Amino acid sequence: MSSFWTSLFKPRAWIAKLLLVVLVIAFFTLGYLDYLTPIKTFLDSDELAFRVGDMRFSAYLLGKAALIIFVLFWMVGILSEIGENRIRGIHGIRASNKSLIIKAIQVIIYFLAFLVALDVLGIDLTALTVFSGAVGIGIGFGLQKTASNFFSGIILLFEKSIEEGDLVELNDGVTGFVRHTGARYTLIETFEGREIMIPNEDFITNRVTNWTFSDSRGRVDIQIGVSYGSDLNKVFDLLLEAANEHPRCSQAVKANCFLDDFGESSVNFTLYFWVDDVTEGRKQPRSDVLFSIWKKFKDNNIEIPFPQRDLYIKNPEAFK
Repeated sequence: MSSFWTSLFKPRAWIAKLLLVVLVIAFFTLGYLDYLTPIKTFLDSDELAFRVGDMRFSAYLLGKAALIIFVLFWMVGILSEIGENRIRGIHGIRASNKSLIIKAIQVIIYFLAFLVALDVLGIDLTALTVFSGAVGIGIGFGLQKTASNFFSGIILLFEKSIEEGDLVELNDGVTGFVRHTGARYTLIETFEGREIMIPNEDFITNRVTNWTFSDSRGRVDIQIGVSYGSDLNKVFDLLLEAANEHPRCSQAVKANCFLDDFGESSVNFTLYFWVDDVTEGRKQPRSDVLFSIWKKFKDNNIEIPFPQRDLYIKNPEAFK
């Protein structure tokens, strides 16, 4: 339904825009030539009218209002689209700043269109003060979340804490790239290709991990155990060698290896190395390094132990 109204007020195809222009011109031409006068007289009759206080509403006035609002918002939608395309084509401005400028222009344009519509319809704004309390309560309850998400989106744009292209991780486990920041939601594209619309409020009220906020580097951790008969110094050297040989291993931050503890059946090490661009993924380099470790351990007769149990039978004669 939302896509229907979007296409109605902001038609994308040029032939749809041309058709709307022809319809609007034809309608106003018929009105100027007085062909619509009988219809106007009928719709403006007292039988099709009602009053709210001192204000008189008729079918003609409501139809006229609907037409004027449609034309105004249709024109505003086209102007907004043209301005948005122009702004996005400007080089040298960050994507977040472009989004902020576009939102500000859209708010101003639609607000001015609303005032123009009221003026064209001859509605006195002071006559609407009767409904201001009810409208305020309705907005307070019905649009509370919408307003919260809208202002949260503005805060995100000003703070620049979440920008398009960032790799983020939410506290519910959703991880992906920021593809779009809208007035109500932020679009996250996960590694599985899913597009998830996250309310802007969640980025303000919840804990969010931004992997690329100030640095795109990311650390890869590998835990591995070796048998107690292994040469631990050799194991240490082979682990670092496997990490440093990988082409994506960062040279700015050196790889490191630690002996964690002496476990029940193995001596446990942890290998740390960094990749320069975490947006390219961490699983592939981790997998490559694990393959390299396996080969190096096999070539040097270093055993990776696995859980096993020895069974001792106290009375073997019982099985005879």
